[in-house]
Order: sequence, then structure tokens, then C-alpha cells
Amino acid sequence: MKTRTRVLTGTALAVALGAGTFGAVSASASPAGTTAQAAAVAAKKDGPSDKNFTTTTHLTVDAATRAAQAALQAAAAENQKVSVAVVDRNGNTIVTLRGDGAGPQSYESAERKAFTAVSWNAPTSVLVGRLAQAPNLKDIPGTLFLGGGTPVQVNGAPVAGIGVAGAPSGDLDEKFAKAGVDALSK
Repeated sequence: MKTRTRVLTGTALAVALGAGTFGAVSASASPAGTTAQAAAVAAKKDGPSDKNFTTTTHLTVDAATRAAQAALQAAAAENQKVSVAVVDRNGNTIVTLRGDGAGPQSYESAERKAFTAVSWNAPTSVLVGRLAQAPNLKDIPGTLFLGGGTPVQVNGAPVAGIGVAGAPSGDLDEKFAKAGVDALSK
């Protein structure tokens, strides 16, 4: 390459880099409040309409813990060794308590019962009956169609699920789960 071509190429490159640096310095030289305010106004003006959003109700960690403890205490009052799980509307575990002496299978079973109850907004004992019409329901990952799970509802909509496992029957597990739901209304 000729000297003249190298000089011209180098000069063009220096000008381009200088312009980019100047632009970056100029953009960041504006007062911070002005940029943030302009972005907020633009988002409000050009942002999505409120009709595109919904507000949901979620169980707090304190409420979930209180419900789980109430279920565990109800089981202990009947000398039952269980595990209790509370999940949010999306099936994510908020809290799980494994009672003293509860079997190793009870922990996961409680979570799956809670997930199943909130997913269908129905007690798992009711859902067991649906398996006759739709046996493939049991194939959905994370579900467990045994008595012992119950949804937590606000205005009829599910916001959480409570699952109990480890008692000798699903009826007892569900009774203890309902004690957890009842604790939330006090």
C-alpha cells in the first residue's frame, strides 16, 4: 500500500473514532435527571395501555409460613407425621415444612399435591375423580392426583396451593391442608 493511501486510511479511522467518542461524551454530558425524565415521559406516552395488564394477588412468605405451620399443627394434634408445602399461583414453592418423623416420600408428594391443587383450582380429592374421564392427566409433569392438596382462593381465583402428605389417607392429608387454608382467614 502506498504511503498516501495509508495516511488517508489512518486519518479516516481517527476521524471516525473521534466522532464516536465525542458523541458518547456529548450523550452522557446531559443532566441525569433530564434523561431519566425524558425516558419516563416517552414510556408513558408510547408505552402499552393499562388494558394490556392485570394485577394478581400473591401469598406473602409470612402468610405461607403461617398456613404451613397451621397444617403441621393440625396433623400433630392427631399424632400424624406429615410434610406440608405451600406453592404460589405459578406452582413455585414458597415454603415447605417437614414434620418430625415424616417419611422421606412426603416432602415431594406435598409439593406435587399443592401444585396440582393450584393448577386446577380444586382439591386434589376432587381431581382424583376426573382421572376416570381423562386418565392422561396423571402424565402431566409435577402433578399428583391423590387427596391432600387444596387451593387457596381469593374471590374464587387460585393464588396458592397447600399440599400435605404422610398421613395414612388422603382424606387426613386434605383435612390438614384445609386447616392451613383456614389459618389464612383469621
